[in-house]
Amino acid sequence: PAVTLLDVFQQHVRRRPHQPLLRFQDEIYTFEDMDRRSNRAAWALAQRLGLQSGRTVAVFLPNEPAYLWTWLALAKLGCPMACLNCNVRGRALRHALEAAQATLVLASPGERGQQGV
Repeated sequence: PAVTLLDVFQQHVRRRPHQPLLRFQDEIYTFEDMDRRSNRAAWALAQRLGLQSGRTVAVFLPNEPAYLWTWLALAKLGCPMACLNCNVRGRALRHALEAAQATLVLASPGERGQQGV
């Protein structure tokens, strides 16, 4: 069977849970940190929003740690992720959303209520 990035990530979580995976500004996130956060996100997406495997999710997040644990959560749920450039607005954003055929859009709180979408 094929080995996925999620498989490799989970191997690292088992072998070196306390090793740094990501440094963002003054924060360091270990493999274990990212695993826990992605598990919580996966639980929330499945239990609170009813997200099911195979449903495409458009992700409209800036480059920050939440992007990584969101990607991991979606991978754990078996949901394809449509990555949207968080700098795009207007027609280009509308086109990207339509092309993704996503059933859900995840955005950072700063994107809520923006005009031109």
